[in-house]
Amino acid sequence: MGETVVVAGATGYVGRHVVDALAARGDRVRALVRSRERAEQPGGFGAPSLAGRVDEWRIVDYRHPSSLAEVTEDADRIVSALGVTRQKASPWQIDYLGNLRLLEDAERHGLKSFAYVNVLHSDSGTSLTMRSKYAFSQALTRSAVAPQIVNPSGYFSDVSDFLRMAERGIGFTLGAGSSKINPIHGADLAAFILDKLSDEAGTWDVGGPDILSYRELEELVFRIVGRRPRILRVGEGVARGMEWAADRGSPRLGNLARFFLESLAVDAVGEPFGEHRLEPYLRSLAAAG
Repeated sequence: MGETVVVAGATGYVGRHVVDALAARGDRVRALVRSRERAEQPGGFGAPSLAGRVDEWRIVDYRHPSSLAEVTEDADRIVSALGVTRQKASPWQIDYLGNLRLLEDAERHGLKSFAYVNVLHSDSGTSLTMRSKYAFSQALTRSAVAPQIVNPSGYFSDVSDFLRMAERGIGFTLGAGSSKINPIHGADLAAFILDKLSDEAGTWDVGGPDILSYRELEELVFRIVGRRPRILRVGEGVARGMEWAADRGSPRLGNLARFFLESLAVDAVGEPFGEHRLEPYLRSLAAAG
């Protein structure tokens, strides 16, 4: 039996793959989840069920600190893939405060390392999601627990949104769509994270093997769905107007719009890693409907 590793965000796309990889190599997994029943169902975008892969379940609510007490007791390491994506919770409450409470518990119990799944360019984003992630990453770097910060360029699961838009007959780019990205499959990201689990601190930018501009990504998804490309070029002024309108719709909508539009404006290319290629993955999604 290997080490005892706590996994936060265990039912998310990345967290499920991390649990699967830890179990496969013989580590003892303590999964922090809101619902064991949900965790034991298959995840979205091909992520695995956690049934039979978890040694110890802890039911937690990151909005309530009392539920996180002693979650790292007698553990060796923690991997946090915790973060708000499509949920309605506040990123500040989850991405920052939730992770901070986990870090405090890890420090109290003297864990060897805290691996955190951040995001590339969190230091420059203005969305609440990016600011929350960056704030926690800064707190983590000052910890006595060895900080291991992994910055993915994006996930395969994120790119599925482009495919679904193409199926409806439309896509768009910010400007000419020249910014580049190399999204990574959850299984490959999990393998990368496990390779870094040690007593050494570090920060790594990582992505998948395929580097594409957003224009090339749009053209790819239209080829896959077999439709003539209809790609709108959104100018900077229109993008600012979209952010303004979303901000006034609701804080959640404003955050999502800002996070998405800002991601289209910058290159987000990490160290190419892994074996999963983007086009076969997207074709499998399209075939599954």
